[in-house]
Amino acid sequence: MKAGMRALFSVLMLIGFFVLVLVEFLASVAFAVWLITVGPAALAVKVTAPLFVAIVGGVGWALWQAVRFKNEPMPGVVVTPDQAPQLWAEVRRLAEGVGTRAPDELRIVPEVNAAVSEHSRLLGLIPGRRYLYVGLPVLQALNVDQLRAVLAHELGHYSEAHLRLGAVAYRGRIAMEGAIGRIGKWNVAGWPIRLYARAYLLVDNAVSRRQELEADAASVRLAGRQAAVAALTEIAVVDMAYAFYLNRYVGPGAELGMLPDNVFAGFGEMLAAREEEIARLRPEAAKRETGSRWNTHPPLAVRIAAINALPEGMPSNDRRRATDLIPDLPTMSGHLHRLSVRTEGRQVLPWPQFTAATASRRLQETADNIFRELARQMNRPVVGLYEVMDAMAAGRAGELGEAFYENATRKEAAAKFADVLELLLMLAAVRSDRATWQASWTDSAELLGLDGKPLDLAPIAQLAVVPATTALAVDQLRELGIEITAAVVVEATATARGGDVIAGLGNVSFDGGEADLLVLDNGLIAVPTKGDKNEGTKRMKAMMASMPVAKIAEMNRFVPYEEVRKVTIVKQVPIRATIELHDGRSIELKESWTGDELHKKSREVLHEVFAQFTGQ
Repeated sequence: MKAGMRALFSVLMLIGFFVLVLVEFLASVAFAVWLITVGPAALAVKVTAPLFVAIVGGVGWALWQAVRFKNEPMPGVVVTPDQAPQLWAEVRRLAEGVGTRAPDELRIVPEVNAAVSEHSRLLGLIPGRRYLYVGLPVLQALNVDQLRAVLAHELGHYSEAHLRLGAVAYRGRIAMEGAIGRIGKWNVAGWPIRLYARAYLLVDNAVSRRQELEADAASVRLAGRQAAVAALTEIAVVDMAYAFYLNRYVGPGAELGMLPDNVFAGFGEMLAAREEEIARLRPEAAKRETGSRWNTHPPLAVRIAAINALPEGMPSNDRRRATDLIPDLPTMSGHLHRLSVRTEGRQVLPWPQFTAATASRRLQETADNIFRELARQMNRPVVGLYEVMDAMAAGRAGELGEAFYENATRKEAAAKFADVLELLLMLAAVRSDRATWQASWTDSAELLGLDGKPLDLAPIAQLAVVPATTALAVDQLRELGIEITAAVVVEATATARGGDVIAGLGNVSFDGGEADLLVLDNGLIAVPTKGDKNEGTKRMKAMMASMPVAKIAEMNRFVPYEEVRKVTIVKQVPIRATIELHDGRSIELKESWTGDELHKKSREVLHEVFAQFTGQ
């Protein structure tokens, strides 16, 4: 069956959905009338009210939302034919090749994706304005041959009329998903609707997978099998590379309230610097995807096999970078950054300064963690490098080192503590303005001395942990212009910044108060429930979606794991535990039998966390 016929069948199933709802409504009315004739009216109302709420309230609201939905173009930077004549020439030639009308507008978007849309009217009978979207990360990674394959694929969706009924189908999805979301899972009226919706999604997803294979065939005809396979593989690899890039180079600074002045500019540089690593990902790309009947796209391996089974098309040998087709790419990249990246409340810096500031602040965070642990060991409210060096001179390196190397002897811990101390010396060098950071797209930023050479402070740290040579270490630091008083703690109390939620328990008793407990990988957040003992899972998910984890911790009680000395498990299920802190305080945690979990293994995850402090 051609994808167009499948799409029509999908729309007919949408009509069937609303017929089903109408039948349910009429059946509910008939049932209510019958109940009134055989019993009290109050009973009829009580029994049938949930049915009418589900059908009228749930489905009606969802349908209204679907009708009101506006099909707006994806946000992106518009590229006119005057700005990129070569790119537009390719688009028009390929549109003619697949036998369809060229798009009216071309936009560069921030996602690792390429797509088309048509804002048609009257159920797709009247053609509308066409849009072609190409992700800037895709342009940065592909060559012209591969870009032709991508564009031919997307334009192939036009030629096969895949978008003709797309708007109707999309609104139908909104209506179904909205109805299911608003009807309780125990409401009898929702059971047939849920079953029908699952059947519809199976059909609609099968339609989508078939459409992708048909569009791949257009790609082969106009760009050749090799370019089509390479383009699919490259996009899968770029998706992984872009996620790595954001997590490794942008995310750490963003967590600290900073952003580079152009997020997209650095990605192209990283691709070039890590070319060998990226090449090693290509053979593995197809193996990473697993097929499912719920997916809208076939697995990459299936698509590649289908492409290789097609007759050869019209390959070319254009190895130019795809970005060569856009003359003023830096300006366009800057426009996209300003359009798509939210910078409100963040410090925006050029890439070199952004890298340096990020490295310095992360070093400070690491040093703060060390300083807080040393303060606990030394039984002092706050310590800095000056106090630590005093402790070294007094022969306490082994004692302090035991906090970081539990299984080492005191003598071994003293020697190993030099590694910890080196980080504090690096902070002193940065804060004394005697060191700078050199960015790298293949490794971490490297600390350089003012002479431009790597600053190696390990020998001085090794001198410092030996009482007889601590003073010599201080003298050597002074000769380098490094003041030990410059390295001090900034955050004397740990924060949740950088933490991820790994579990959650709703409606627990935490230190005598009712709360939802979010379990992070670096601490616990207790959010008061104000007496609301229902919908704990829903409440926790809504809270996590509404603000960053660090903000939730700021607004509620946060207990970092570094402040926990011991956990005593009184009962496994439901959890009863006593959390003892280093400052002598204790927190009682009690889970109720009727409490909710953020996910099915939340209790198990919390037990794993507590096991670190129980010796289990």
